Amino acid sequence: MLRWTVHLEGGPRRVNHAAVAVGHRVFSFGGYCSGEDYETLRQIDVHIFNAVSLRWTKLPPVRPAIRGQAPVVPYMRYGHSTVLIDDTVFLWGGRNDTEGACNVLYAFDVNAHKWSTPRVSGTVPGARDGHSACVLGKIMYIFGGYEQLADCFSNDIHKLDTSTMTWTLICTKGSPARWRDFHSATMLGNHMYVFGGRADRFGPFHSNNEIYCNRIRVFDTRTEAWLDCPPTPVLPEGRRSHSAFGYNGELYIFGGYNARLNRHFHDLWKFNPVSFSWKKIDPKGKGPCPRRRQCCCIVGDKIVLFGGTSPSPEEGLGDEFDLIDHSDLHILDFSPSLKTLCKLAVIQYNLDQSCLPHDIRWELNAMTTNSNISRPIVSSPCAHPTPPP
Repeated sequence: MLRWTVHLEGGPRRVNHAAVAVGHRVFSFGGYCSGEDYETLRQIDVHIFNAVSLRWTKLPPVRPAIRGQAPVVPYMRYGHSTVLIDDTVFLWGGRNDTEGACNVLYAFDVNAHKWSTPRVSGTVPGARDGHSACVLGKIMYIFGGYEQLADCFSNDIHKLDTSTMTWTLICTKGSPARWRDFHSATMLGNHMYVFGGRADRFGPFHSNNEIYCNRIRVFDTRTEAWLDCPPTPVLPEGRRSHSAFGYNGELYIFGGYNARLNRHFHDLWKFNPVSFSWKKIDPKGKGPCPRRRQCCCIVGDKIVLFGGTSPSPEEGLGDEFDLIDHSDLHILDFSPSLKTLCKLAVIQYNLDQSCLPHDIRWELNAMTTNSNISRPIVSSPCAHPTPPP
């Protein structure tokens, strides 16, 4: 019984950020926020969400080890990717408004909170943003994105073997997935499932004839081949900048945006790779408003979703100039316990808490107290009684 259980405001206000779950913590790296300076080079920021206390903290800036020498830290960016392998987060790609896109690999030690730039060899992918990254064992797979130098969408797959720090451009077999950016790629077993994204009707170059494919494409990492997939009778709308995650061997997608429809989504869909079928899921509770460019991480049986951007309630439009960036966080619980359901009832009906044990009162307070990492905006579509479509 899926249920939205927590909704808190006041976290980092970010879109096109990247995040990974490490135990009960979620590390969020960089991203974009309207009104902030992305022309001056500055260190990428790192926020950490504790899924037990439901609190955000922000790591302090890295100080140089040698006076006058800049520390090894990625610059603030958006449209990048992060993956976790052992105790290391590998950050790759993304862009800002001065340096453009980047193809330097950065490593972040989640215990020491230290950055480094591992020495790599092989065929390094071209600088890009809007790509996807997923992991199988010690190998990171990069697919798609918008390449800066070629000025076009990509449908290449590169892999980085982190045990040797060697990049390889995979010569794939089969009919490749279309060139695209801001799609999702999710690893289930040995297969990478690609969904959605923005593509062009006429090929890899952007001609403002955008299309939003809603067919699943599957890449087999063992044979390095794109598979021929059967048709699916029920399909979600095509979209970009959505979230995707794997849970219990199935693929889930949430939210996103389709420019041809001028529509933001807040629907949740489940894809079963065995039956090759989609099913729309309607969790209990109040979920996020329609949005795109949010982050989603799995912590145990819970999904932590935060940030993203939505149409301004005043304008009700979907174009780039009428968007509000979010600082909120939502938790979707796949198997809420009786204790969780009871706490939700106490909150919903405003029941007396004075007779409850101290630890329960502490948990109730955590579930209802907003963070203070970012300042609130006057109007938010999530606070609007009827969010725009």
